[in-house]
Amino acid sequence: MTSPVRWAVLGPGRIARRFATQLSASAHGTLVAVGSSDPGRARTFAEEFAAAHGELRTGDYAQILADPEVDAVYIATVHTTHAELAIAALTAGKHVLSEKPLAPNHAQAMAMADAARTSGKVLLEAFMYRFHPQTTRVLELVAAGAIGELRHVDAAFAFATGSTEGRLFEPDLAGGGILDVGGYPVSYARAIAGAAAGTPFADPVEVRAAGTVENGVDTWAVADLTFADGTTASVRTGVRLADVALTVHGSAGQIRLKNPWTIADDNVLTLAVVGQEPVTETFDGHQPYALEADALAEAVGTGEVVRMSLADSLGNARVLDDWRAQIGLTYPFERDEAQIRTVSGAPLTFGRDAMRYGRIPGVDKDISRVVMGCDNQRTLPHAAAMFDHFAQAGGNAFDTAFQYGGGRMETLLGRWLATRGVRDEVVVIAKGAHSPNCNPEALSSQLLTSLDRLGIDGADIYMMHRDNPDIPVGEFVDVLDEHARAGRIGVFGGSNWTIERFEEANAYAAANGRQGFSVLSNHFGLAEAYDVPWAGCRHATDPESKAWLTRTGTPLLPWSSQARGFFARADPEDRSDAELVRCYYSDENFERLRRARELGQEFGVHPTAIALAFVLHQPFPTFPLIGPRTIAETRSSLEALAIDLTPGQVDYLDLRSDTP
Repeated sequence: MTSPVRWAVLGPGRIARRFATQLSASAHGTLVAVGSSDPGRARTFAEEFAAAHGELRTGDYAQILADPEVDAVYIATVHTTHAELAIAALTAGKHVLSEKPLAPNHAQAMAMADAARTSGKVLLEAFMYRFHPQTTRVLELVAAGAIGELRHVDAAFAFATGSTEGRLFEPDLAGGGILDVGGYPVSYARAIAGAAAGTPFADPVEVRAAGTVENGVDTWAVADLTFADGTTASVRTGVRLADVALTVHGSAGQIRLKNPWTIADDNVLTLAVVGQEPVTETFDGHQPYALEADALAEAVGTGEVVRMSLADSLGNARVLDDWRAQIGLTYPFERDEAQIRTVSGAPLTFGRDAMRYGRIPGVDKDISRVVMGCDNQRTLPHAAAMFDHFAQAGGNAFDTAFQYGGGRMETLLGRWLATRGVRDEVVVIAKGAHSPNCNPEALSSQLLTSLDRLGIDGADIYMMHRDNPDIPVGEFVDVLDEHARAGRIGVFGGSNWTIERFEEANAYAAANGRQGFSVLSNHFGLAEAYDVPWAGCRHATDPESKAWLTRTGTPLLPWSSQARGFFARADPEDRSDAELVRCYYSDENFERLRRARELGQEFGVHPTAIALAFVLHQPFPTFPLIGPRTIAETRSSLEALAIDLTPGQVDYLDLRSDTP
């Protein structure tokens, strides 16, 4: 059942006036309030729409969000304020319809999506054309094969502005065409490709782009998208010349729209099938802003967003990021030197309630049992959003390495530490001496470079990324001990070291008054490894290694605990991923997968969370590394922290017993 929604407008500008004008045609919405950073603008807006909506309450953003008579807000402010306002509204218990783009980049958008998930409220991106019957009809025709097999989509939304002033030409406000209207053709192309595939949307597997950047904003840009089934799309946008079009090409015909975006009453949909007379349809009498308001109301009632889901919006944001990256457009607030804020605008606080912690002798801090791997972050905004979320969930341990991203990952972590001012709270795990530069000289050089990139005096934990058996182990111990005595590292150990060399290193240290190896970081997880993905890697999934770890109590920082996707997508009939097959495919591992699924159903979590919980419930200290690319992936992994496996369930998962 769809309930009435009482709306407030945040940002009483031109587009908000369109929304307020058309909201009268909504089946479920009424306008009750308007908020602005300028009280005078709010009052003027309220007076203008009093005749249509009655007396409107006014106030600043905080006052409107605190109003119990407001159910939902329509955010119509500049791009750079969408995320902060949306998160504040969701936190206040309001549903949100946010003008496009949802945020200036995917990083902010995924923080907004996580806030919506946490609050249980609806967050909807206001691509009004997506809720119009004309768009529904186009997608129906494509899905039904009315033009045969989909071949190509040609979509453009560009306009010529006579001014060079205002938000469109302000880099600090995320100006330019791609974010202002470029999302329309990208969104439509993805929806059409999805309709052909029987899904709500499809993400391109390749984006190739070009464009013109003037004074820090894009004025004209084009992009070619390629989808997994071979369908292509050409999308265009800009603020210097007009180009409005949509043509959908199929093997048997075309669909053409005169006006795909603002959908005026004189618009015409033309279906031209080879060998037949063209057929035209019109869709007059609809108010697109009212339709999107009603779509939010329907989602509130059903708990499901049918069109423009958050997954869809996040995919769109990712394409827009790629488009901008390929034409070299980075806004000032996204650059590495920026003093980047949290997406919510609130100070960063470390949560502790949901996290588990452990200790490693020699490190004078509690260490989160799950460690964030710093190797999948593309930009400072992406890294900051990911790291902020992890910290807010209680994570305080971050793992990086000299070679990750050619050093960029260390730089991003260092920038985050500096802008957040949290070095004392964080456990920094650094690695160096990777093959082929695995020798004492390279170790020292790389350590110093890593500390410089990170902007810190010393790493809490330092590990050699590889071993070099051709060099006497004592030479490595000597140089690591020297750096530890100088305060550049705390405890140290080896990543991808055999147990034999690890013991040899500690025997040398004990005999020569040196600090020994304290930690090991090899592959370990529920799935037994039969090979490793990279040369020089080592695993500790065999029974002998498990017995040694248990006997010695050596802290293990395992990588690939979830077996590189084995527990998410492995199928004995699917051998397309040669690495997954080589490393993990066996009857025993598929039985472990079956049992993980069984327990996953019992605990109400994905099997990957069961796999990580297995690692956390070993009889020796474990601090598994995770390498999420999105906040959603982080959240999925952290579900393992809430799972308490019994010793019997651990044995059952590891095939040591037949019952849990």
